[in-house]
Amino acid sequence: MSMYELAKQKYASIGVDTEAAIEKLFNTAISVHCWQGDDIDGFEVSQNELSGGIATTGNYPGKATTPSELREDIKKVFSLVGGKHRISLHANYAETNGKVVERNNLLPEHFENWLEFAQSEGIGLDFNPTLFAHPKADGFTLSSLDDGIRDFWVEHCIAMREIADNIGKKLDSKAVTNVWIPDGFKDIPANRYIYRQRLADSLDKVFAKKTEYNLDSVESKVFGIGAESYTVGSHEFYTGYAVKNQTLLTLDTGHFHPTEYVSDKITGIIDYVPGILLHTSRPVRWDSDHVVVLDDELMRIMSEIARHDLFNKVYIGLDFFDASINRIAAWVIGIRNTQKAILMGLLEPTKTLFDIEKSGDYSSRLALMEELKAMPWSAVWDEFLARANVAGSLEWLGEVKKYEKDVLSKR
Repeated sequence: MSMYELAKQKYASIGVDTEAAIEKLFNTAISVHCWQGDDIDGFEVSQNELSGGIATTGNYPGKATTPSELREDIKKVFSLVGGKHRISLHANYAETNGKVVERNNLLPEHFENWLEFAQSEGIGLDFNPTLFAHPKADGFTLSSLDDGIRDFWVEHCIAMREIADNIGKKLDSKAVTNVWIPDGFKDIPANRYIYRQRLADSLDKVFAKKTEYNLDSVESKVFGIGAESYTVGSHEFYTGYAVKNQTLLTLDTGHFHPTEYVSDKITGIIDYVPGILLHTSRPVRWDSDHVVVLDDELMRIMSEIARHDLFNKVYIGLDFFDASINRIAAWVIGIRNTQKAILMGLLEPTKTLFDIEKSGDYSSRLALMEELKAMPWSAVWDEFLARANVAGSLEWLGEVKKYEKDVLSKR
């Protein structure tokens, strides 16, 4: 009898259907962030240095330097993970054929190659306006007191929503367009309110036109480099805005205080907004966007989603960038760990846990939760990989090393 068959029987004994868990995992798409492959440089003709508290560290050889190289790398990543996923694009990954095109003038045609790639792979695309790494992103963007600067970024966000809606229609797959801004003060502000009033007004203008194939989301952050004392787009601000205006709310696992749990926020907000965009990342002392590891919080997050079957309201994406290691490996590790956490959540005997808790038997609740950690979930994971026809265990790392030798090292 195979390891999987033994695991299947063991899970069946506690009321868990491993076949259903595998099928659900296959049907759970993760939005894979393109910017891990080139350290967020993008392909604008007028390159600008990173800003807004964003930084990549390391200089591992082989990063993508052209759109074709980046797509080639992403295709390699998809060959090493199970299931069908999505790609999340930032505006600065537009392709303008060598011409300078300002961000507020971007059009669907500037993402035509990404559209064709998505069609060939049978996947969807998501979008992000790029409100950093630009001369007009020095300090404030959508919350700027300078109407010229604010109008520019409003126009940029509107352009990206229209692009998302257009491409979402062509792919017959709704795109999530996520708005994040770096606005804030390094030191204590005197007037916190005026910038948030400006931001709310800007967002109202951005979202004024209804879209059919685009879903809007707003993303908070607790602080950033140069905005340590005050962030205009705080969690409280965006929660209120999302509830009032019925946008998605983005919860990034690196954008909160170290003692806060994103897993606890999911059911606190899910009934009041159309959905949640989840960004899995890993903060190390701050929002440092390390590669996702299979830690307790990631497992808690996916348990919350699985226990309440919120997969149709939580859009799962990645947001990390590490230039100190092989970028393909970073992607694969992050995707696989996110999938492992999802699978572990799907392999919980949810009804039993709920019934035990309702009865007041908290001793049994804790005992069962702890025993679940020793259940043979890895055998179910191996079966998922085998059915996906992708490399299992550390075999994938050998394929990455070969790709590094054959492709990345020659760049």
